[in-house]
Amino acid sequence: MSSSTATAPGRAEPIARDRRFGQAVTIWTPNAGSQYDFLTCPVFEVLLEGTRGGGKSDVLLMDFVNYVGCGFGRAWRGILFRQNYPALEEVIERCFKWFPRAFPGVKYNGAKHAWRFPTGETLYLRYADKEKDYFNYHGHEYPWIGWEELTNWKDDGLYTMMMTVCRSSHPGMPRHYRATCNPWGIGHNWVKARFIDPAVRGRIILDEEGRQRVAIHSSLDECPQLTINDPDYVKNLRALTGPKRQAWLLGNWDIMAGGMFDDMWDPAVHIVEPFPIPRSWHLNRSFDWGSAKPYSVGWWAESDGTDIVMPNGAKCPTRKGNLYRVSEMYGWTGKPNEGTRELAANVARKIREREQFMKLAFRPGPADSAIFTSDNGRSIADDMAAVGVRWTRANKDRCNGWEVMRNMLRNAASGEGPGLFAFSTCHQFIRTVPALPRDTTNMDDVDTDAEDHVGDEARYRCMTPKVVSSMTQF
Repeated sequence: MSSSTATAPGRAEPIARDRRFGQAVTIWTPNAGSQYDFLTCPVFEVLLEGTRGGGKSDVLLMDFVNYVGCGFGRAWRGILFRQNYPALEEVIERCFKWFPRAFPGVKYNGAKHAWRFPTGETLYLRYADKEKDYFNYHGHEYPWIGWEELTNWKDDGLYTMMMTVCRSSHPGMPRHYRATCNPWGIGHNWVKARFIDPAVRGRIILDEEGRQRVAIHSSLDECPQLTINDPDYVKNLRALTGPKRQAWLLGNWDIMAGGMFDDMWDPAVHIVEPFPIPRSWHLNRSFDWGSAKPYSVGWWAESDGTDIVMPNGAKCPTRKGNLYRVSEMYGWTGKPNEGTRELAANVARKIREREQFMKLAFRPGPADSAIFTSDNGRSIADDMAAVGVRWTRANKDRCNGWEVMRNMLRNAASGEGPGLFAFSTCHQFIRTVPALPRDTTNMDDVDTDAEDHVGDEARYRCMTPKVVSSMTQF
């Protein structure tokens, strides 16, 4: 890795020594590979991601203390975030493990959750969850900001807002925006989109403003001392099955992380290549409205049992009631869970244009009942109907709807009933629906803070019985 905007260097060899009692015994040194690369990386925004057991938590703390005693004094201020206090307690304990031994005279203020070092530097430990928590820090200066388990945050709102206070008026001050995580968690999608999808690990990513960020991969194999000191830890990871094993043991981002459908979803079964739709099939669409958040439109074809002919000429049987997502439209800015704030009439015009392009007649289908709520005598549904796009009211029984979807995904593999499939061109369905996490307080529901808009409108359609069995062409 290289950077045109290198930060000021810390110690040439980033290590921690026990300086108590006049000793200088090394108590921590980075492992070769990801730990050393993380500590010496000159890029402003760095994610250390990978398996569990790779030493990510310790190296995040060491990235801050690597600049303690380097002459910045009180100007070197850092803040490390976890999502809640119970999670923060583990960080506090790790600090007690290292800091007093490496920096005799360091003081911990339990009321403020702050470490003050003998040369004046301060590290604050905080928990924060939502964007509104940013305003507790607005106007502050923290040249070092760290995030532990970044995938625990549902979206990038707080993360990107806090970047504005990663600053310093001190000449020559380095600025570090650092995070760690493994692939598991409610924020899997946005972290993957920000750090994993744009480039291979170790390659610097440039955003539209020219700012740099990079992901560094950490592996359990880089920490042989863990295998020696706690062999059962590794055995327990290896005993896991499914997506958690892929995430925690292998650091695999190509998982369906965390929930409602990960035990049902099989891309080889549920993703199908587009095929000509038989004229006798029933078509309609579904809709979930969003403005600040994305809106989602899905176009669906329901089989009457007629065989399909694939592009290669092969004839394939279908089961009556099989549901195929054949097209979609997603109103986002390209950033996960950020909507385009379009007017309803403009969305309706796009829907009509898409259907004219497909040369298929789709009947009105289910939409979020919120669009029928009137404001000053008109509703979103009224505005869309004025352009020629109408909807029916969706069944909003969330828990039953998710169970219906689960059953249809299961049926797609077993053939025991009508199945649910998606054309390979439906990228937003494939990106978001299989990864929908369960609500931790109601395991029969999806976490509504997740990027669930495609899932919602798909659920509306799965809960809507076919009204007619004919289809016409323009």
